[in-house]
Amino acid sequence: MNVSDAMTPRSELVTVSLPGSRDDALEYLQDREFSSLPVVKESDGGEEYRGLVSRESLIEQPDEDQLALLMEEVPTIEHDATIEQLAELMATEGARRIPVVDGELEGIVTITDVIRALATGDIDTETSVEQLATRDINTTYQDAPLAVGMRELFYANVPYAVVLDEAGDPTGMLTEVDILDVARVVEEEERTGNSFADQDNDWMWEGIKGVGSRSMTVRNVELPDDSVADLMTADLVTVSKSKSVKEAAQRMITHDIEQIPLVIGDQLVGVVRDMDLLEALYD
Repeated sequence: MNVSDAMTPRSELVTVSLPGSRDDALEYLQDREFSSLPVVKESDGGEEYRGLVSRESLIEQPDEDQLALLMEEVPTIEHDATIEQLAELMATEGARRIPVVDGELEGIVTITDVIRALATGDIDTETSVEQLATRDINTTYQDAPLAVGMRELFYANVPYAVVLDEAGDPTGMLTEVDILDVARVVEEEERTGNSFADQDNDWMWEGIKGVGSRSMTVRNVELPDDSVADLMTADLVTVSKSKSVKEAAQRMITHDIEQIPLVIGDQLVGVVRDMDLLEALYD
């Protein structure tokens, strides 16, 4: 199976063009719920591929307006490469989406395309999920504020947290996608002086010293005043250690999820991420 068999072709892609602004990308990333967009530039020789702009880059750089400075350089692949070559490239580069470029933009292929191929049996593998699962599990508490949950994902450098209740039992899943879906960048007049964190807040990260009385226009990432439990996916999909990569892939596609807790009986022992499944294709 080749990349051309799995990719979304150029004719079906939505792109944004240089020069442009963050608003050009926001229209599609928010309204159409895309995770990223290819960036192109029209020239005398035709269309040139320049990079990708993602929801993450807009959130991480809230003060940047220029599309050229928001886009990311990511690896590319040619349409006649094999799925196995694609899987290895995604895993080694940590890339969830890779543009297909051969002189010009021909399409884009995502990790979901690879997982779908595994789920439908287009790619054969006998590997079990137990061999691929990550044993270090990131967790968060269900009653923690959403902002704290976001920090926990950031500091752990993983896109998920298994949510635990007061007894320490898994009760749901919080993902980076959940947070990005409700986060918004707001522009407001904010006073930089006499600003202090609430000292009575049990979830306070640190106090903020007053630094003056100037006012300035700033952009901030704003989250709703919800708890982790308000946003998490409560119907936790799990997989047992005896299941195959194909069965895990099928559950990911069916439930539209990117990671599945690995359990032995009722005990949480690991997490299987879609990135982990790629290893079955090239090792």
